[in-house]
Amino acid sequence: MKTFAIALTLTVSLATVSLSAATRPNIVILLADDMGYSDLGCYGGEIETPNIDRLAENGLRFTDFYNAGRCCPTRASLLTGLYAHQAGIGHMTNEDVRMRFDMGYEGYRGQLNRQCVTIAEALKPAGYRTLMTGKWHVGTFPGMWPVDRGFDRYFGTIRGAANFFRPNPNKLLTLDRTPVVPADDYYSTDTFTDYALKFIDDAEREDDDQPFFLYLAYMSPHWPLHAPEEDVAKYRGKYRGGWDKLRAERLDRMRRMGLIDRRWKLAPLDAVRWSALPASTQDEMDLRMATYAAQIDRMDQNIGRLVEGLEAKGELENTLIFFLIDNGGCAEGGMLGGGPAWQLGSKKGYFLTYGRGWAQASNTPFREYKHWVHEGGVSTPLVVQWLDRVEKGGAFRRQPAHLIDLMATALDVAGAEYPTNLNGESIRPLEGKSLVPAFDDERIDREAIYFEHEGNRAVRTESWKLVAKDGRPWELYDVRADRSEADDLSTRRPAVRDRLVEMYNAWASRAHVLPGRPERKPGFTPPQRDYPPMADYEP
Repeated sequence: MKTFAIALTLTVSLATVSLSAATRPNIVILLADDMGYSDLGCYGGEIETPNIDRLAENGLRFTDFYNAGRCCPTRASLLTGLYAHQAGIGHMTNEDVRMRFDMGYEGYRGQLNRQCVTIAEALKPAGYRTLMTGKWHVGTFPGMWPVDRGFDRYFGTIRGAANFFRPNPNKLLTLDRTPVVPADDYYSTDTFTDYALKFIDDAEREDDDQPFFLYLAYMSPHWPLHAPEEDVAKYRGKYRGGWDKLRAERLDRMRRMGLIDRRWKLAPLDAVRWSALPASTQDEMDLRMATYAAQIDRMDQNIGRLVEGLEAKGELENTLIFFLIDNGGCAEGGMLGGGPAWQLGSKKGYFLTYGRGWAQASNTPFREYKHWVHEGGVSTPLVVQWLDRVEKGGAFRRQPAHLIDLMATALDVAGAEYPTNLNGESIRPLEGKSLVPAFDDERIDREAIYFEHEGNRAVRTESWKLVAKDGRPWELYDVRADRSEADDLSTRRPAVRDRLVEMYNAWASRAHVLPGRPERKPGFTPPQRDYPPMADYEP
């Protein structure tokens, strides 16, 4: 994994260059969990994120980058370069023996199917060491784990959200295939980074010329609201002005930095006015947002540790780093958040959330939240740094892009091939497009990006977005002039609307998307599963 410069002229596309083993970059994907468009400093936020901001300053910021609207579908798409239904996770992941998300339909099996490959499975034959730490959440039972899907090493939680300090054993904290008892000083954000650095060290000792792929899937800042006391203290009292004020301040910074168009309106307030809350509630809500901010701050600190580790090894220059988020801010828990106030700061609890008011501030200036496919749910930052190849300066890239593109980009820069067959299974054609042209601010050649989750559906083209909430009529927006989705043009531009509806229907048919929230297929009984082994300790 020694660092080598890539000799390229500005006029030569990387896709046309035959990459030798020496020039292939390391590839690092850093994924945050449940975080809004405007939370990062480099996207207009007040939360201290100097390390992510530095990645942006030394690289690029994508302004029109999209996810799949929810944890499991996003992870399925990111890992496979396919839309989530094509990979088998059109809704959520099966996490217990009831297999309740296995509906018996091709797009709704509740775990990654074998008609897809992961980035790790695609890069491994090209000579990459494949490493993962963090939240898996795309297959709970043995045979579905990271080490079963192309990763050489893994540490993290197989199932979804967990206590940051003491994950319940049923969350399956695992090293490769072995259940793990968390240490007394365990904090998931720190420990995931510790193992990422360890895996890189181990790989270098085995073969320091071998490039690596690292997928580090942080759980932060997903609920529960858990952060070290010293990090929470930095933000305590900073949010007493409320979400009304915070949204206005973020909007102003985003406009001044040129991130958003001044024509875009701030989405209507979807929460009680801050001034209407009693002082005691304001104090509790300040603590909830301070803890959320502290989770992001701590993640940023750990990203700094990772970058410093790469730099110390001489690996940073030729490492392609992506930072992205699985979905927009999360309004789960209601207006004022979920979970009892007494658990805040206690290291206890599970469903501790920051509430809809703060989630809307996180998603400034957009509408809606995680679950939905309006911009607040599916549009989040993408930061890219590759010092050997990508221009510095934090320039914006406004080409529409989607996390299905990360697989295609990884294959492109690694000189790897996407397989048509693996282990006797036919593999579905890749949906994503390489982002390498966008690195040089060239167009990404695609017709549209598509979305569906729980009956919420959308189509995004260069200039238009067709979108609908479950069971409601289609809306149409000119996203260049109105990305806040304030002025519905569906009745004024019926030809555009109808063309995009036709495109959506054709995509849904080929991508195994069913309308609404499908019930289990008549006569289908999901296969029986046993609980995986768990570590024996008190949560």
